[in-house]
Amino acid sequence: MTIIACTIDAIEPLTPTVNRVLLTPHTPINYQSGQYLQICLSDEDKRPFSIASHANSKQIELHIGASVADKYAGQALTHLQQLYAAKQPVLAEIGLGNAQLRVDSDRPLILLAGGTGFSYIYSIAQTLAKQQVNRPVFAYWGVRDQDALYHHPQMQQWANSNPLYTFVPVVQNPTTQWQGRTGLVHQAVLEDFASLADFDIYIAGPFAMAGVVRDAFVQHGAERENMFCDAFAYI
Repeated sequence: MTIIACTIDAIEPLTPTVNRVLLTPHTPINYQSGQYLQICLSDEDKRPFSIASHANSKQIELHIGASVADKYAGQALTHLQQLYAAKQPVLAEIGLGNAQLRVDSDRPLILLAGGTGFSYIYSIAQTLAKQQVNRPVFAYWGVRDQDALYHHPQMQQWANSNPLYTFVPVVQNPTTQWQGRTGLVHQAVLEDFASLADFDIYIAGPFAMAGVVRDAFVQHGAERENMFCDAFAYI
């Protein structure tokens, strides 16, 4: 874990409630795909966000969902916007968490995300592609509404890049135009696999979701030591 000043390169909307934030650390920093950082609003107030960029990227990408209901993320975004307008750097703790990609495993992977937890599996997916990892990878992204699938084209391109990669978007409240999977994202996983015993599973999303997924997947054969999610430390 390292505290470092970062230039704020851009803040741009991905959806009406999700913004992409691009940061460049002032000195080179090492982190692993699947780790997160904390934006330092003050010495005592630090807000965690998954890193969406792959581990060797010089620029750090964040996806911050700051809806009216999510004041915790919204306050961090406001802090970043104020610094960006003033052309001031932001302090961040980088390289946190224990749910990073395990590169020494040869087991197939399931990547599961709810909402902006997608940034976590996006980092892992990019790293797997760049390292040309030839293991079956099934990436599931669950959202409430179709418009929240802000990186659908990028993930479809990722899936098209390797026959071992599969991308499954799942919409909870679909419109009549939506032709894909519907319902809860973890239920889609349960429907697709008779057992989860052989998989490494990476999970990101709200704490409440993480607990439900953990229990359901263990009941479906998943090995607890092969399930990775930083939220598990708090629930």
